[in-house]
Amino acid sequence: MPLTALIIDDEPLARQELLYLLQSAEGVEVVAQGSNGIEAVELVRMHKPDVVFLDVQMPGLDGFAVLKKLIDKKMGLPQVVFATAFDQYAVRAFEVNAVDYLLKPFDRKRVLKTIEKVRARIAGQAGHAIQAGQADAAVEAPSTDARLDALLRLVEERTQPVKPQTGKVIVRAQGRLLLVDQREICFVSIEGGAISVMTRAVEGQSNCRTLEELMEQLDPEAFWRAHRSFIVNIQHIREVVPWFKSSYQLRMDDAKKTEIPVSRAQTKRLRELFNL
Repeated sequence: MPLTALIIDDEPLARQELLYLLQSAEGVEVVAQGSNGIEAVELVRMHKPDVVFLDVQMPGLDGFAVLKKLIDKKMGLPQVVFATAFDQYAVRAFEVNAVDYLLKPFDRKRVLKTIEKVRARIAGQAGHAIQAGQADAAVEAPSTDARLDALLRLVEERTQPVKPQTGKVIVRAQGRLLLVDQREICFVSIEGGAISVMTRAVEGQSNCRTLEELMEQLDPEAFWRAHRSFIVNIQHIREVVPWFKSSYQLRMDDAKKTEIPVSRAQTKRLRELFNL
């Protein structure tokens, strides 16, 4: 049987991108799409999907509010995969056993890995349900209670402030290990597995293996992952340049006036940052 899925996101381009990736995966059927939290609740009721890919930030009911409403209504909870354009600090809150997350812009390998996790979780719950049914048909699988508790904790803790990261970052340049103040970093890029750090005065390499790992060291209020391959310091954006097909590029204030693309999935965040 195919895995039935809902996509809920108020950004059409993000829905299209995720739909394409899910359709390219074997054994996944997207049964419906929605653009807001109210639609999400109704579509879950109508279709009873195996999994919901749920945007965190939406007008009206956000992703967390949708989750709470499903729990309050005692509706059968599907697997929940949060989609977010925010940094790793926000993502940490989603890493509980009951849910998974996808970071925008979406990555095909990450989507496929998430689908595997969803299948494994469903299979595990089915096994618990069979065991519980053999013992007592009226007894609910123990894992369901644990899952509900985890989801409720996630909803309750979502407003807790995250302590911003400050300080310095190690950058390898000219055979030396330099301690660079975060405020001086213009942008970070990755190419061929190597992470480059650019300031107005220094260009060097980070010891981190991934951009996600580096993001954990950076202040989430100042740094934004504008593209799968770029992290930018918002304070060092010199100009927002309109590009073709309603896309944008960022011209930074480093010595080379580097132009950085903004991914389609991050266009919404760009408009929020600068009221475009």
